[in-house]
Amino acid sequence: MELLLLIVAVVAIVAGIAGVILPLLPGTPLVFAGLWLLAWLDGYVRVGGVTVGVLGTLAALAWLVDYLASALGVKRVGASGLAVTGALVGAVLGILGGFIGVVVGPIIGATAGELIARRSHGQAARAGLAAGLGFVIAIVAKLGLTFAMLGIFALAWLV
Repeated sequence: MELLLLIVAVVAIVAGIAGVILPLLPGTPLVFAGLWLLAWLDGYVRVGGVTVGVLGTLAALAWLVDYLASALGVKRVGASGLAVTGALVGAVLGILGGFIGVVVGPIIGATAGELIARRSHGQAARAGLAAGLGFVIAIVAKLGLTFAMLGIFALAWLV
């Protein structure tokens, strides 16, 4: 049974790393679950509760970055509140559209929100571009947080 749980933990971590890049998989939550399971299997001897708490905080931060990056990018280019709301709604509804929906949802939402608010095609295009760029920045930030989680876990395990 312990070997099976060890395999589940490793698969969760590997799938989570893939999920950081592939939007349909819950990347950092899977990485956290796998790391937590490894700590639990070891009886929290090498990786204690404080370290698991830090890992959980980093996973929650990565999840937050995922949803806020597009909206913050849109806000940064001076788009309207409707464009920011559109990017957030597009990110959430995009989940229903699979991989393409997750990528394109915030862009469409920000563009539509800006068109409704200002009817300016140029500003709407900037808002959509900012939402797309925010998505890319979110992936980079999530990768950084994920590797920080793995590094913290490895240090706690080895030290």
